[in-house]
Amino acid sequence: MLDQAESLRKLINQEEDKKKHAKIITVTSGKGGVGKSNFVVNLAITLQDKGNKVLIFDADLGMGNDDVLMGLYPKHNIFDIVFTDLEIQDIIIEGTNGVHLVPAGSALSKTQELSEEEKELFLGKLETLDEYDYILMDTGAGVNKDILSFIGASEDLIIVITPEPTSLTDGYSLIKATDHYKLKSEAKIIVNKAFTEEEGQDTFNKFNRAVSKFLKMNVEYLGCILEDKKLVQSVRQQKPFVVLYPNCDAAKNIDNIAMKIMGQDVSSSNGAKGLFKRLFNIFS
Repeated sequence: MLDQAESLRKLINQEEDKKKHAKIITVTSGKGGVGKSNFVVNLAITLQDKGNKVLIFDADLGMGNDDVLMGLYPKHNIFDIVFTDLEIQDIIIEGTNGVHLVPAGSALSKTQELSEEEKELFLGKLETLDEYDYILMDTGAGVNKDILSFIGASEDLIIVITPEPTSLTDGYSLIKATDHYKLKSEAKIIVNKAFTEEEGQDTFNKFNRAVSKFLKMNVEYLGCILEDKKLVQSVRQQKPFVVLYPNCDAAKNIDNIAMKIMGQDVSSSNGAKGLFKRLFNIFS
């Protein structure tokens, strides 16, 4: 009987492993103004165009603007599924090229107010989010408890920096805090607003030297996004540049980055439900 019970447990565990879980990536930056949200939106569209199902989770507790970049106007936010009869599908907005968006923003501050019963209801409704291949968590900028919570709860971390000295120092501070609290052992770096590919690589090398010298974190270069006036034009028109100008250098950079992300092994994941279980533990 014991052997049969053990065999049954192994079978159940194997079936659990086969279940599809979304790959959850937190994208953040040490300071604002580095083009983080613009990167997230265009990366999401590029991943979607390559046959993936992608969801953007706008987790900027201050000023989330992923909806603005895609010309969307949300009526609800993530916690309406707890405080009303709405389901998760009711608050998800379909954006450019089929990318989905969950508006969260300042509503996430209500996490601490939820009772255990409300948390269980919330987690149960999140199960359907595991139908996605990628969930991109677009956080605010800086070093604070909320951002560090998302870093600790997600699987992969992408930090966006620029060649500006202030961006490098603030990005380093974010890596230092992540290392100090042992939230992650590695991070992937995007250099945005580089004038040339060489400047992008040099900027990463400079950043990597500082991290390697003083911290235990490993950083990996995912690539750069070249400065282009077309990016400014696309923001003003509220249309992502990979759609409006698919042949521009920045769009090609995003394509290369998306291919790198898709080529990486998917680490073990408990999906969206697992993410929020971890967040509840951190925020509570």
